[in-house]
Amino acid sequence: MKKIENAIFTNMCMIYDNKGNILVQNRKNPNWPGITFPGGHIESNESFVASTIREVKEETGLDVTNLKLCGIKQFTDPINNYRYLVIYYKTNNFSGEIINSEEGEVFWINRNELENYQLADGFLDMIKIFEDDNLSENYYYFDESWKRIDY
Repeated sequence: MKKIENAIFTNMCMIYDNKGNILVQNRKNPNWPGITFPGGHIESNESFVASTIREVKEETGLDVTNLKLCGIKQFTDPINNYRYLVIYYKTNNFSGEIINSEEGEVFWINRNELENYQLADGFLDMIKIFEDDNLSENYYYFDESWKRIDY
């Protein structure tokens, strides 16, 4: 059994207020466009939490604290043979003014309105992990034709 596997580590953060609003980003990336939460790649020798704080600042202008780990998403790339992991965090502790970045437009919406927006592929499945303390993981893999197989 193989004990070492190539992996890419990323993060995503749900920022929410106490009025039922969530901060979303309308991603410009043509490979994964649509509404999602801010986040990005974890750099070499960077902690998961520090990378999330950095990515949120870069993509939204906000400073976040007291991040709560709430789950992960993972899938495999059958062509390049690596595992892609997204570490999920959430917080309602933030300061600053929101700004847009080259990643996309950032804005607040009421959580109940989320389904009225063009969402990034798989985002409705992902948000379940952020919101339900009884769930902790999204896992699926792609076959050689990039057909998604869910578990």
